[in-house]
Amino acid sequence: MIAASAGNHGQGVAVAAALADVRATIVMPCQAPLAKVSATRGYGARVILSGEVFDEAHAEALRVAELEGLTYVHPFDDPLVMAGQGTVAIEVLEAAPDVDTLVVPIGGGGLIAGMAVAARALRPDLRVFGVQASGANATHLAFHDRFRGPLSSPETIADGLLTRAPGERTLPVIRRLVDDVVTVSDEAIAETVVLLMERAKTVAEPAGAVALAALLSGAVAAGGRRSCAIISGGNVDPNLMDRLLQFGLGAAGRHLRLRTELNDRPGALVRLSTIIADLGANIFEVVHHRIGSARSVNLVDLELTLEVRDRAHGEALLEAMRAGGYVTEVVEPFRR
Repeated sequence: MIAASAGNHGQGVAVAAALADVRATIVMPCQAPLAKVSATRGYGARVILSGEVFDEAHAEALRVAELEGLTYVHPFDDPLVMAGQGTVAIEVLEAAPDVDTLVVPIGGGGLIAGMAVAARALRPDLRVFGVQASGANATHLAFHDRFRGPLSSPETIADGLLTRAPGERTLPVIRRLVDDVVTVSDEAIAETVVLLMERAKTVAEPAGAVALAALLSGAVAAGGRRSCAIISGGNVDPNLMDRLLQFGLGAAGRHLRLRTELNDRPGALVRLSTIIADLGANIFEVVHHRIGSARSVNLVDLELTLEVRDRAHGEALLEAMRAGGYVTEVVEPFRR
């Protein structure tokens, strides 16, 4: 058998093939996280890297399937796959029968299509919302009748949701049974990944965090509701994790980069550091620029990376520095 996958479906097919003593080939985009590639190979599958996004890997998988006479297992546009993924809704309602809202990530749409069918059969009054990353929003556009062909260059940190077009079989189901499809920014996704690690002690990949990001950002209203966000994956490349956390902390307003000027004389940095310390901020990094940047030979440019509690704390720090006579600009503005 053969499948195309950004990572999670491929691992499932690889495990199933190993249990059935069948050889599996998984075609993955070249930018698939190394953790997902290594795990898929670890389950015994042959991995072929092809294309930049899922759709290009899918085209290559179909070519290889035809060439080698292999059975293709589609990750979402298949009734049996959709039905299998739909059992998630059954499990949720068995564990939490008072849930009235399901919020589900959308890549190609297999998970939400299957869950919507099961949910409507069991609880016709249940609200179902789909969530996409704003940089890879083909299903969102199609749901709202604004899709005009494959996305030319979808881009998001949620690699598991990177598709150029909605599924041919999943989209009609989504249109019929889903209440709405919304989008969330990469900043909101990264902030949610950090929150899950800190508060829930849960490692979620960006694609797995989009549903909760929609609730936290208000893209899906949660007030007065009993909502369930589906966290659908935890395959994060360790090499990506540090950058993802830094991005998420910046999105939450907890990391701040500033640029200011200092008199080039002993004690100048100590005085500035005292202001920062008195406000309870922490200095991560200090970089001096002495050549070709300052306005005067008596000044040096200084770039600071600081840890603050939140945006309000960062604003208070900026005010204190400016009140102390330091001309200060934000290198990375607070993200909203």
